[in-house]
Amino acid sequence: MKHNFTLFILLFFLVDISFAQQNQLTSQAEISVLTVGPGNSLNDAFGHSAFRIRDTNNGLDVVYGYGEYDFDAPNFYLKFAQGKLNYLINKTDFKRFYQVYNYYNRSIKEQVLNLSQSQKQNLYDYLINNYKPENRRYLYEFFYDNCATKIKDVINITSNNTTTFNTPNNFKDATFRTLIQNNLNRNSWGSLGIDLALGSVIDKKATPENHMFLPKNIYSFFENATIGDSKKPLVKLNQTIYSKKETPIASQFLLSPLFILGVIGLLIIYITYNDSKKGKHTKWLDIALFSITGLIGVFILLLWFATDHTGTHQNYNLLWAFALNILVIGQFFRKEVSAWFVKYIKLLIIFLCLLTLHWLIGVQVFAIGLTPLLIALFFRYIFLVKHFNKQ
Repeated sequence: MKHNFTLFILLFFLVDISFAQQNQLTSQAEISVLTVGPGNSLNDAFGHSAFRIRDTNNGLDVVYGYGEYDFDAPNFYLKFAQGKLNYLINKTDFKRFYQVYNYYNRSIKEQVLNLSQSQKQNLYDYLINNYKPENRRYLYEFFYDNCATKIKDVINITSNNTTTFNTPNNFKDATFRTLIQNNLNRNSWGSLGIDLALGSVIDKKATPENHMFLPKNIYSFFENATIGDSKKPLVKLNQTIYSKKETPIASQFLLSPLFILGVIGLLIIYITYNDSKKGKHTKWLDIALFSITGLIGVFILLLWFATDHTGTHQNYNLLWAFALNILVIGQFFRKEVSAWFVKYIKLLIIFLCLLTLHWLIGVQVFAIGLTPLLIALFFRYIFLVKHFNKQ
């Protein structure tokens, strides 16, 4: 029995030593940060960041990246909507990594880090440990804990916070919303959706470190960063591994929010003018407007109060998408509306004026594509007040 126990301990240590040797980087090893350019979809619009571990002596060339969906998570879509979904760190061969982004025509830039042997080993060990099944999951947060910020955090942890991220020469102060929208076409549905869903909390100025929630800013800050007491450059070599091939982009203006909502806005104004001229009331239009604005308002309230998304708080889109509109639709089915309903519509007009003020003084920036709709709502509400006061 004693002999078997001794044999077990010996085998345990042999396996442990073998595992440690297997993960030991040689002096030829290099660790770099990969920055992937934006793709064509909204989900890919901000790029991606990852670590590359390359050790030719060990036949090692792998990529670790954060931000992979955990599709096996229970209630995936509900947790995603609530902001409670755990994301994963993923690992892939560099060859596979390159093939994927080459196929999708997304640029890949590499920054080889100027790390000591011990720092390389610390970083590699950290990623190995982080990739273990019990450690892979983490609660994603778009601004503060995403694929890019994780790169910065891992560097800080494995270098014992001796890394200094200096402000790049081309740095410009900006709000979180501006940093997002600089990567998008402002007259796109993705841009409109972001401006609709995210509240005034993202209209505050981001600190220089906050800028690093975007992969392209990780690249810029790493280029100017130093490490250690000697303040040596963090990056010793940068190179472009794959350059995006420029392709012609067809005009999408006829499908853009500004055009489509502009047509809808003009239709609302035309019907309103026609109603005013003929002294009639097109009820179906108001039922549609109050239903749509009310439902959007409910959606905004749910994002604000029923989820853990930090960027959806204090959303003043509620000034035009007023949730209570859904509850007052019954007034349009009556022969004569209640006196309080006229005051309610006046309140909606005041809200639109407040929204304009919020926009002008910078409390919250709203989607430019909404402008025609907001103007049309203003004229429609004024018409309704005049029409119902004549009853």
